[in-house]
Formats: sequence, C-alpha cells, structure tokens
Amino acid sequence: MGDEQAAWAAGPGAAEQARSLLAVAWSCMVTADGGREEYVGAHTVADDGRVLLHVPEDSALLTAAICAPRGEPSAVLEFADVAPVPVRSRIRARLWMAGWFTPSDEHLVFRPTRVVLRRPSGAVVVDLDEFAAARPDPLAGAEAELLTHLADSHPDAVERLTRLVESESLHAATRVQPLAVDRHGLTLRIERTRAHGDVRLAFHTPADDVSQLTERMHALLAQASAAASCPRTLQRQRADGDR
Repeated sequence: MGDEQAAWAAGPGAAEQARSLLAVAWSCMVTADGGREEYVGAHTVADDGRVLLHVPEDSALLTAAICAPRGEPSAVLEFADVAPVPVRSRIRARLWMAGWFTPSDEHLVFRPTRVVLRRPSGAVVVDLDEFAAARPDPLAGAEAELLTHLADSHPDAVERLTRLVESESLHAATRVQPLAVDRHGLTLRIERTRAHGDVRLAFHTPADDVSQLTERMHALLAQASAAASCPRTLQRQRADGDR
C-alpha cells in the first residue's frame, strides 16, 4: 500500500454509506438563492432520504423555498463525515445533495434530485432509487463511541491488529488509529511523518448490532494473536527521509 487510500474490501455501497453519513451528521451547510449558511442540529431524515430542516420563521431560506420554482434545484446541501478519533485528514467523506425545498408545517422538506458522495477513492453519483431504498449502517449511531473507546482504552488491541496488516503497509509508520467501523469491517489509519494511508480489516460475516460487532472484533484479535509475525514497535519505525 502506498500513501494513497487503499481500496475498501467488503465495505458498504455508496447508497448505504451516503445514508449512514446523513443519519449521523450533526451539521448541514445549505447553499441557496446566492447565500450559504450552516445549520447545526437542525435537520432530521425521513425513511426515504428526504431531509427535514427546521429553520426560523424569518429565515431567508424559508423565503427562498417559497419563491423557488418547483421541480428545479433550488439548493445544495453539504454534509461532512468527520472521524471521531483525532487523525490526520479527519474528513472521511462528503455528501452533496442538490434539489429543492418545500415548506411543510414547522420545517422545510428537501427532496434531492442529485446525490454525490465523495470518498477518498473519488466521487460517485448515487442512484436516487438506491439512495431512497438504502438504510444506514446498523452501527452508524454507535460508531463514534466504539472507535473512541477502542483508541483511548485499548491501544494494545489496535497494535495487535496491525499483525494482520502487510509489513510493507506499516513501513515508517509512527501511529495507527481506528478510523472507521461498519457492519462489514474495521478501517485503520496508518500515519507516517509526512503522509498516511488506510487499510481495511474485513469481518468474516457482517455484524448487525453491537453484540455481533464485539464477536467480530474478538475474532480479528484472535486471528492477530495467532499470526506468525512478531509485534511491531510502530513508534520506532522511520523512513530514511524522516531522519
């Protein structure tokens, strides 16, 4: 693995990842009618992926939504997927949704006409029917707590998991942190002095809840303990150019 992000094995599809990001994002950046404003803790998501945004009655966005021609994109919503564990380049993905707002009771309903997910591997246009039918990853809501607990309370387990990583991927590594977890597997961020890369550890079968995730993690750790390679002291590895 070079310093580019590795391709994810056994990972979520674009529609599922987009819905997971949307389900846990705390803030929403809205660009509409020439203006741009961030709304924090103001949106919820319907089962079909529509975004319900709560705005003040005197909001310029509400006025723009009322005046916008129906059926034409009148706004762009942007959401960021931020890694809960402090790592270099914490934005794991971004989600852009173009569409239009319609007023409804105490909120605005945003109906997307185009959904774009930008991941480290590149941007992909998400099919609208797949987006509407997809469901968030069952671990999405618990991911932040799970990763921070793993990083803060079990650094020894994180280092043990590096035994499952090819040795060349760990060359010159100074730190390894858990970057992401979903029902399909765990992603580790491997940091070097001047660069970083990611590696994916896939579960043998998907985990549908936290209890199943615990079993999958124990299976990975058992596999790591049985690995023939010796433990690596990551902090002492340096590239020639880092001297």
